[in-house]
Amino acid sequence: MDRDELRRTAGEYLDETGRTLARVRDACLDDVAEAARVLAGLLRAGGKLLICGNGGSAADAQHLATELVATLTLDRLRPSIPAIALTTDTSLLTALANDFGVERMFARQVESLGVPGDALIAISTSGNSANVLVAVEEARARGLATVALTGASGGKLAPMADVAIRVPSEATAHIQESHLAIEQLLALLIERQLHP
Repeated sequence: MDRDELRRTAGEYLDETGRTLARVRDACLDDVAEAARVLAGLLRAGGKLLICGNGGSAADAQHLATELVATLTLDRLRPSIPAIALTTDTSLLTALANDFGVERMFARQVESLGVPGDALIAISTSGNSANVLVAVEEARARGLATVALTGASGGKLAPMADVAIRVPSEATAHIQESHLAIEQLLALLIERQLHP
């Protein structure tokens, strides 16, 4: 590709990113607000957030947990908000995958760490990641609230969750970009409710 083709391709891609985020605003705002309300209520009562996903969604889980445990900005310091990404400990993840199968590597952590009054945030662009679905089943069985972030179809995940935020796109890259924006927004809304 020459420079003009690269520039045109980049522009088209960013235009679609913008259109997707505009659709997210129209289609997902109520669900984002409800998720933030539910999660802040649980946190206010002493609960914690467990977060899981695969690949880019695993990175999202870590990013969201970091924003909550650390802080969104040094200009607005507040107490730490308890959140754990179930995607970070490679020794644990490989042991769980080896001993229990990849399908149970998040569920086993929910079994160990999750108690009633906590919440699981499950991130899957397709809504069909087997290990995320099993983690939600485990969370529901243990009395945890569940929030799902998916693509447009929602897959099997959306109907399982207490609150499902479905990005109105079928393109994985644009779903993931939107998930990141939604996660930043959730962190902001949770923070503002807990520490106005």
